[in-house]
Amino acid sequence: MSKTPSISIVGPGALGCLFAGKLCKAGYRVHLVDYRQDRIARLSKCGIEIHEDGNIEKYNVHVTSHVPTGQDLIIILVKSYATQTLILPPDACVLTLQNGLGNAETLCKKVSPDKVLAGVTTEAATLIEEGKTRHTASGLTTIGSWTTAPVEKAVEILESAGFQIEITNSPSQAIWEKTAINAGINPLTAILNVPNGALLKIREVRELMRELVIEAVKVAGTEGYRFPKSLVELAEETCRKTADNISSMLQDIRAKRKTEIDAISGEILRRGISAMLPTPRTRTVYQLVRGLEESANL
Repeated sequence: MSKTPSISIVGPGALGCLFAGKLCKAGYRVHLVDYRQDRIARLSKCGIEIHEDGNIEKYNVHVTSHVPTGQDLIIILVKSYATQTLILPPDACVLTLQNGLGNAETLCKKVSPDKVLAGVTTEAATLIEEGKTRHTASGLTTIGSWTTAPVEKAVEILESAGFQIEITNSPSQAIWEKTAINAGINPLTAILNVPNGALLKIREVRELMRELVIEAVKVAGTEGYRFPKSLVELAEETCRKTADNISSMLQDIRAKRKTEIDAISGEILRRGISAMLPTPRTRTVYQLVRGLEESANL
């Protein structure tokens, strides 16, 4: 009799709880990894909840402060700025679905590069309160090998839990695509304190969003990336489809948490500087969001 695969989810946020709950429901041994002892105690006692289509499903997962050894898959869903602090088993198979640029490169310094998978997800979830997540929309999770890691086992695990999976030969391109779209939407929602759809209602704001995406695409182009679809159009489509959604960056600002602006606009800005490509609008929104963080003492 084969043993039940063991999965660790690093990060107890909205998506972390969503993936943990879905994988637990599918019959896997799930470990939810958190760095805060007080939250570990509460989640261990109360479990996690997924609110979806008017139903509430509760799961008791093992909550721990470290990733156990012998994991079949470790899914990284912490904020991008926390990636550097992670302690992972060096021989572990790791999948990052985080926002922003640079996470996979950081993970390759912590585990063997041939064990790193990377990708993006359009699963939409919001944290109602600690350990309780609302699954607002199902989406597509795109993953691939960062170097030579086999992807089949991770695909099998995620698909069996009900996630729609697409395999890509270029996860870095998928990450760039999502980052460029996020760079147009997230900072503006955080600065203006509005849901995604509001960005399309004011001509000047819509134009600025378009210009931010164009700057990101130009920086990606200096690294050899070309996108078959217009990312400006995809950004506008995203705003329409998620009109009422509060971006994760705005959620962070409202909750007085540090945002992921450094891994999104900040990383685009830095890579633009390295390529001697000016990104003036990206610089401005980066500075404004950092100002919001500083004013909240983050």
